Amino acid sequence: MQLEDVQRVTVLGAGNMGHGIAEVAALAGYDVSLRDINDELVQNGYDQIEWSLGKLAEKDRIGDDEADAALDRVDAFVDLEDALDGADVVVEVVPEKMAIKKDVYDDVVKYAPDEAVFVTNTSSRSITELSEVTDRPERFCGMHFFNPPVRMDLVEVISGEHSSEETLDLIEGLAESMGKTPVRVRKDSPGFIVNRILVPLMNEAAWIVESGDATMEAVDSTTKFDMGLPMGSFELADQVGIDVGYHVLEYMHEVLGDAYRPCPLLGEKVEAEDLGKKTGKGFYDYEDGDGAQIPSDALDDDVRRRLLAVMANETAGLIGNDVADADDIDEAVKLGAGFPDGPAKLADEEGLDALVETLDALAEETGEERYEATDYLREAAESGGFRGDGADGDAESGPAFDVLNVDVDADARVGHVEIDRPHRMNTISGDVLDELADAIDLLDGDDDVRAILLSGAGDRAFSAGADVQSMAAGGADPIHAVELSRQGQQTFGKLEESDKPVIAAIDGYCLGGGMELATAADMRIASERSELGQPELDLGLLPGWGGTQRLARVVGEGRAKEIILTADRYDAETMADYGFVNEVVPGDELDDRARELAAQLAGGPPIAQKYTKRAIHAGRTDNEAGLEVEAMGFGHVMNTDDLIEGVTAFMGDGEPEFEGK
Repeated sequence: MQLEDVQRVTVLGAGNMGHGIAEVAALAGYDVSLRDINDELVQNGYDQIEWSLGKLAEKDRIGDDEADAALDRVDAFVDLEDALDGADVVVEVVPEKMAIKKDVYDDVVKYAPDEAVFVTNTSSRSITELSEVTDRPERFCGMHFFNPPVRMDLVEVISGEHSSEETLDLIEGLAESMGKTPVRVRKDSPGFIVNRILVPLMNEAAWIVESGDATMEAVDSTTKFDMGLPMGSFELADQVGIDVGYHVLEYMHEVLGDAYRPCPLLGEKVEAEDLGKKTGKGFYDYEDGDGAQIPSDALDDDVRRRLLAVMANETAGLIGNDVADADDIDEAVKLGAGFPDGPAKLADEEGLDALVETLDALAEETGEERYEATDYLREAAESGGFRGDGADGDAESGPAFDVLNVDVDADARVGHVEIDRPHRMNTISGDVLDELADAIDLLDGDDDVRAILLSGAGDRAFSAGADVQSMAAGGADPIHAVELSRQGQQTFGKLEESDKPVIAAIDGYCLGGGMELATAADMRIASERSELGQPELDLGLLPGWGGTQRLARVVGEGRAKEIILTADRYDAETMADYGFVNEVVPGDELDDRARELAAQLAGGPPIAQKYTKRAIHAGRTDNEAGLEVEAMGFGHVMNTDDLIEGVTAFMGDGEPEFEGK
């Protein structure tokens, strides 16, 4: 079966994951059969799809017509035979009990079309074992979405022992057609990629507290504000459900051995039914308390190194067993768990030698199997890191920003810089600033590049601002804060001072440091759904990357004070009225319009453009200086081939071909 042959997707299970997957498929244009075991469950799932589509339309993520069309594609069923009629792909999303899943497939094979492909959304169970219940193990694989499916970009595509390459390619293509990023899991291994990293990390956090080596507050403070993870380890366990992680650990323990024995602290919570947010109480109290109140200053270097060591060992286990390579592991964990950087990069930056020493010391002290360093981790430490040189990847793979936080390319005289952190709303950290500076230098020094286009990956945010967690890792040190401010000012200053026209394509959130970045561009195009603002004062901060200066020059001092002092958010049309946004377009037209404008500017006369920008900038603080630069530039361009080209084309009613000479 080819991707173009897929017309109908049947989703078995209408719970949170099931109705979310059904919605994603319907939005991608597929007909969807949503099935559950009784009318109440399937109707609730259908109602949730209708509510979610309405919310997407309300927030201008999709149009009203698109929402209505997607809902019209969804049919609800209780009868299994009817639900499977005409199915090209069957997605099983039933509870994570192997016996239940096998019973479902016993029935599915009776009614599914002969050519249908089966996929399971299991988060950890054996793909191979499930496939062998069916009559088509070669047309069976894992397709693990992350919760909530409508928002999360990652889909793990997992190969069972019998899965054909054709099936895996089809399901990867299906994920891409749904707007997701598929990551191939080459072998059927418990936990696959993301849970194989996250669940042992949660377990180790519990062991640290169980052993009395650190407090829960210190562990969560370290993971959230030192390692920069989206949540503290215990906070995440509460969010996901302590029982969910515990049952995955039980399965890993059963299949992989004693290294994955669940910590008793987790078992006690499960036995007491204190499972986290869903029960009102877990490691934190969500009913009578304020939930997870995590201090930002209880950092513990020993905790960080211990957690990184365990994470590095799991990463090495996946690579050494050919489950996935370092790049795929990093991409999956960033997209699926919201890590600022992938585990391989985090471990390389810490130093694998030091992490191996940490594991060896813990193994000697405790005698626990989970601290035995894998052979591959020792090999990687000897070779300088998971990528062979410590942190920056293979020396032949290109600049660091090509594979980390910022993507750079050039095509048809337009250089494109894209912040590639959709899993973190394209927030800006110190590392991102470094990579942006390198990217701007690269494009500025390339004579073949005549204009620069700036954007953010995904469709949720141009940039939602500074990465507050990475900033908090510096503590309350004023010197660190001053240096971070200067770093942003200098980086954005490079963009502003580029001799080439710079266009910012804004889609979604453009807040705080993200808006300061956009302010450094020469022109700004925004989608209708964009939200812009400088919310720093709501946090007790002020714009620190040039926002107090550049914004006033663009919109005037009065409007700049309004935007900064109120800390309000503004829609794109209002910001166009204020003079900040040059053009507002529908979301689906933004990329084409931004590239069209960039190409138009790239076709202009480079020398005249350079002196035009310099004259404008010089005149900001000194009108006489601006006029002098204008005069000098005017004189310089009079002796260029571009002038002759422009005049000749004008006289002949043609289009000039400026060469910058």
